Amino acid sequence: MERKYKVGVLGATGMVGQRFITLLENHPWFELTAVAASPRSAGKTYEEAVGGRWKMTTPMPEAVKKMIVLNVKEVEEVASHVDFVFSAVDMTKEEIKAIEEAYAKTETPVVSNNSAHRWTPDVPMVVPEINPEHYEVIKFQRERLGTKVGFVAVKPNCSIQSYTPMLNALKEFEPTEVVVTTYQAISGAGKTFNEWPEMVGNIIPYIGGEEEKSEKEPLRIWGHIENGVIVPATSPKITCQCLRVPVLDGHTAAVFVNFKKKPTKEQIIEAWRNYKGLPQELNLPSAPKNFIQYLEDDNRPQVLLDRDYERGMGVSAGRLREDSMFDYKFVGLSHNTLRGAAGGGVLSAETLCAKGYIPKKAELN
Repeated sequence: MERKYKVGVLGATGMVGQRFITLLENHPWFELTAVAASPRSAGKTYEEAVGGRWKMTTPMPEAVKKMIVLNVKEVEEVASHVDFVFSAVDMTKEEIKAIEEAYAKTETPVVSNNSAHRWTPDVPMVVPEINPEHYEVIKFQRERLGTKVGFVAVKPNCSIQSYTPMLNALKEFEPTEVVVTTYQAISGAGKTFNEWPEMVGNIIPYIGGEEEKSEKEPLRIWGHIENGVIVPATSPKITCQCLRVPVLDGHTAAVFVNFKKKPTKEQIIEAWRNYKGLPQELNLPSAPKNFIQYLEDDNRPQVLLDRDYERGMGVSAGRLREDSMFDYKFVGLSHNTLRGAAGGGVLSAETLCAKGYIPKKAELN
């Protein structure tokens, strides 16, 4: 690659924005050329704007410390510095929809971590190993927006990535009913234990809006394009409970599933271990070499031992066994701020670049 893509991060001072910045450090394809945040942060150096709120376990990259934070609302100015942007802004859903489309209309593609556009019918919501064909809906979105290059693409909710890949690998056996309970880390709320001391030794049995997302978003991922929009699948039926637990990073899922064509345990494990998608075929920089690992030990997967599998971009399954009411039950685990958030966004951008959806602006002139 002769010249790297110029990349911006919207909402760069928040937790997900910080994760994007750590992942872009020394990225082989992408160069961070703009950081943008709220007007109160604009004009400060990134280091000044973040202050004592750096939440990553690794140090702030030196290259970003002295970058001047731009005003995320000055769309044309930010867009002039980049080929595309990652969006992790903290606004209302309507504000997010509006600002992401505003960037798209400057012919700047937007790869969003936000939920605001997940149900916009012509916006692809993609896990690159599962449904990259949904990127084809971008051509219809561009017609609506009146753009040649600009578009919005989103990644799904972090919690579903702890079980949806495993179910997707078993599609040939036709899952019909799924019951899931997720045990979700506090970083999913943008918090650390210092900021949320009441989570120490505690479980909160409610996360606003999370259960609806966990039940419906997999069906959109498994949907198809019809008349220029994504039509969600109608099966399997999914019901979910979501709990916040005292873990910093890593979402765990306890899953029960029935199948139309019940597989053997050996068939399930083989399907998981052999599963590959487009990122593996293209050997993308952020792609895990093995997407799903199955762990034989009864006490795995564990958050501390397994959330960083494949640099946090792989997912783990374990405790697969037959059940007295369902065909099978198992436990899944994914890293919520890597695979589930910023890392998934970076992998999506790599896929979009590799497939030609994101050009370099300098090469368009």
